[in-house]
Amino acid sequence: MLKVKLNYILLLFGLLFNFNSCRKEFTPRPRGYFRISLPAKHYKSLEMSVPYNFQIPVYSNAGHDSLNLKQLDWVTIEVPANHAQIHLSYKKIEKNLGEFIEESRTLAYKHSQKASSIEEQIFMNPSKNVFGTIYNIKGNAASPIQFYLTDSIKHFLRGSLYIKEIPNIDSLQPVIEFLNQDVIRLIETTEWKERK
Repeated sequence: MLKVKLNYILLLFGLLFNFNSCRKEFTPRPRGYFRISLPAKHYKSLEMSVPYNFQIPVYSNAGHDSLNLKQLDWVTIEVPANHAQIHLSYKKIEKNLGEFIEESRTLAYKHSQKASSIEEQIFMNPSKNVFGTIYNIKGNAASPIQFYLTDSIKHFLRGSLYIKEIPNIDSLQPVIEFLNQDVIRLIETTEWKERK
């Protein structure tokens, strides 16, 4: 019986010694960022029943905007690997083109508090009757690129790219540059269509 108690005491002493000697100072790690995955560039047609069409990356998913179910012509393009979305809102022009353009400009310049600069670039594709403005928003803004496209008579399409991460230009710059190419491809391939 004494031998059993002695074994328990030695075992307990050994465990306490092991736990005490393995103690390390805990250092919290900084919050990490998502893994950046940059697939090869390949594109497909939008293939939705909306009054416009363009090409989107094959690594994206397009669907109607779930936040605005009443607006059937609004589309969200999801790029899951990069935690990004391109939000598109469509409006039919009824003698209010100036209001739509000013609203787009105002929404782009709301990012000026966080942006280091905002560059405007005019876009024109007369062969497809598509004209607009691209807003390149530099710095730690939530949306690095916004745009609007119109035929000046009937169609008005506004878009904005959002990355669903804390805006940190140092860490997200490769993703922003990668996705900006997709937005530019979307803009350059836009054409208007009649609903079937």
